[in-house]
Amino acid sequence: MRAFAAAATAVAAPTPARLRLRLPFGPRAPRYGHCRAASYSRLLRVFCGATTMGDETSTSVPAQQQEPTVGAGSVKQQLSRLVISSLRATVPEVEVEPMVEVSAKFADYQCNNAMGLWSKVKGSGTSFKNPNAIGQAIAKNLPSSDIIESTSVAGPGFVNITLSNSWVAKRIQDMLVNGINTWAPILPVKKAVIDFSSPNIAKEMHVGHLRSTIIGDTLARMFEFSNVDVLRRNHVGDWGTQFGMLIEYLFEKFPNWQEIGSQAIGDLQVFYKASKHRFDNDPEFKERAQQGVVRLQGGEEKYREAWKKICDISRSEFDLVYKRLNVELEEKGESFYNPYIPQVLAELNSKGLIQESEGAQVIFIEGYQIPLIVVKRDGGFNYASTDLAALWYRLNVEKAEWIIYVTDVGQQQHFEMFFKAARMAGWLPDPKENKFPKTNHVGFGLVLGSDGKRFRTRSTEVVRLVELLDEAKSRSKSELLQRLTENGKIVDWTDEELEQTSEAVGYGAVKYADLKNNRLTNYTFSFEQMLSDKGNTAVYLQYAHARICSIIRKSNKDVEELKMSGAISLDHPDERVLGLYLIRFAEVVEEACTNLLPNVVCEYLYNLSEMFTKFYTNCQVVGSPEETSRLLLCQATAVVMRQCFQLLGITPVYKL
Repeated sequence: MRAFAAAATAVAAPTPARLRLRLPFGPRAPRYGHCRAASYSRLLRVFCGATTMGDETSTSVPAQQQEPTVGAGSVKQQLSRLVISSLRATVPEVEVEPMVEVSAKFADYQCNNAMGLWSKVKGSGTSFKNPNAIGQAIAKNLPSSDIIESTSVAGPGFVNITLSNSWVAKRIQDMLVNGINTWAPILPVKKAVIDFSSPNIAKEMHVGHLRSTIIGDTLARMFEFSNVDVLRRNHVGDWGTQFGMLIEYLFEKFPNWQEIGSQAIGDLQVFYKASKHRFDNDPEFKERAQQGVVRLQGGEEKYREAWKKICDISRSEFDLVYKRLNVELEEKGESFYNPYIPQVLAELNSKGLIQESEGAQVIFIEGYQIPLIVVKRDGGFNYASTDLAALWYRLNVEKAEWIIYVTDVGQQQHFEMFFKAARMAGWLPDPKENKFPKTNHVGFGLVLGSDGKRFRTRSTEVVRLVELLDEAKSRSKSELLQRLTENGKIVDWTDEELEQTSEAVGYGAVKYADLKNNRLTNYTFSFEQMLSDKGNTAVYLQYAHARICSIIRKSNKDVEELKMSGAISLDHPDERVLGLYLIRFAEVVEEACTNLLPNVVCEYLYNLSEMFTKFYTNCQVVGSPEETSRLLLCQATAVVMRQCFQLLGITPVYKL
């Protein structure tokens, strides 16, 4: 099951430092091959993206990919290919990964290989006298390219790279003509499973499921944008012991339940609580319920029929949430993998991994005092046995290369042990070997109330997500109506526009308030903060986007025509800063995918809006001699902002 395992106290996970990518996503070692053993020609084709997130239990190396075409990939990727050629010419006897980073002050990008190379070649009779000399040679040996305007070497061999204004402008214009999809990162996998949301049947979806759903959907969108085949899996808990309790209670209270259908159950949450109370307080009922599970899992038709009815009612409740969030999932719950468990356990047993301990069958994992239980004392299966069967299926049937599980950080140990068991079985490579396939647990912290405790209603019940989302929409609509009435623009809006805008802003505010935080940390839920039009909020960003759209409308120019006939120039410093930041979009998405951190996209989106504001303040657009170029920069900014919104699952608005 993927139930949100709430911790007794707030999780205070530290925010990890941003990880540097030495070679951006673009492939770097052959599938299942060692990264460091890769030749320079392989380095041109494959990517090795090791991450060190505290909750991740394996590192990456990537599957084989096609040789990237000239001009393909992010700016970092393209520069890295040039650096690889230079390194090959500078130190042909040494194999080393290109280290290309965004430069903080001295240029646009920086190659930082010289010091590492010096440590490898000094004392070996090399003609280089120091790291600076290596840096000079790297700069000199860079192939001629229209990407680079100039280079310089600083300190111990840091190669500063300044991009060509004309190349930056052309890259932006090409995107406008050919579409934002041409800026999609090149990821090292073709197929991934993202296991997220995963509520328990017959239980209320709560804020833990909200976080899992929002984070998982954004990861799926980022991978899909990057041309990865994503299997969006909803691993619902639909096969647990609670079904015996629910079914027996249904039979007892409504002998004619088949005739009255869903009305017999009514409010599923109330029904669940009543059956649980009976289970906890009536030993005879408890025994019947336990036998009911056996009869259900044995395939008895009456029990299967009741089980299906309860699942259907629960799914309709879940769908109310998914519809509001515009999230698509394919359900493959615990029951789907149940038939595969015996053969999977037989395989593990044949490899000598399963032992008997105190009546249960377990796998002992090095480094853990408690074993991983795969068959309970009563002979029943549990989370571990289901998860092992699901992983086997995803690797062998669905042929996934990267399998990502999105749950709260409280389940970290379970996933660490489960992944280690899979490695013991030979299903997954040792993370030190940097190979695919790989698995990751994407953990997240708690949602807190204003009192700093776990977010609940005043009656200490879990918050109904449908009601929470509807309140966000309602508050958004009230504020929009008030503002439009005060400025006299209410007459320009139709009822349909008001409804759609309120929904986009309200739901988007809830999503962004979650996603902008590093997922490992807790965050405080506050409608007032998330619906504010000031600071780093979705509402502020929606206003920024709507303002750009307004500038373009007021110019009375056809931007579609301009992008075909006009040209972009970056002569003003603020034009260049904006243009340079726009073309970094691909590597930002690349970084967010590598480290499984949606907040990286949020940070980029907010910074982009701030840079646009500075550009617009200092560079007149409409009526200026540079109007065409600047309108195209406005359009490019709007296009990139809209793609960021899309990745975050937020519907952009065009007027506010």
